[in-house]
Amino acid sequence: MAKIISYQLKRSKRAKRMRLAVYCDGAIVVTSPFGIEQSIIEKFISDKKQWVLEKIRFFKSVDIKAVRTFSHKDYIENKDKALALVNERVRFYNKEYGFSFNKIFIKNQKTRWGSCSRKQNLNLNYKIVFLPQKQRDYIIVHEMCHLKEFNHSRKFWALVEKTFPKYSDIRKELRNHELFYK
Repeated sequence: MAKIISYQLKRSKRAKRMRLAVYCDGAIVVTSPFGIEQSIIEKFISDKKQWVLEKIRFFKSVDIKAVRTFSHKDYIENKDKALALVNERVRFYNKEYGFSFNKIFIKNQKTRWGSCSRKQNLNLNYKIVFLPQKQRDYIIVHEMCHLKEFNHSRKFWALVEKTFPKYSDIRKELRNHELFYK
């Protein structure tokens, strides 16, 4: 018998593509751009069904009390620390890369560790202060490399590889953090 997946649908004018998230409380959220038909959303979920069920099993196997959750207060208390850390690490790595950028912003994002804007601003999640240094530095270098290559092409990964030859291992480790599951 096929298991029906219940989910919350959020339509967003900022969304460029569909996104599926499974949270530690079992909530499943699909974010979709406006104009995507319900049948396409249902197929998207159906195609990801195995992944969803694996995530749910994973969260059931974890002691939720041990999972770190964050509040606005955590953001206020840690954003200056994150900004100081990011500034220092960007200066350190930019000795190698020599990229020019506009500003660094520390944000309280739910689904991203960082991003790089077309205006050449580096945006980093304050939660990186809670990561091991290797993973923090990888995120910072990853976003810095977007200053040169605004994509995930081979050229982009070659830039990342200059500093992190085993970047794919770090990416796998980072996926385990999943922004601390919410």
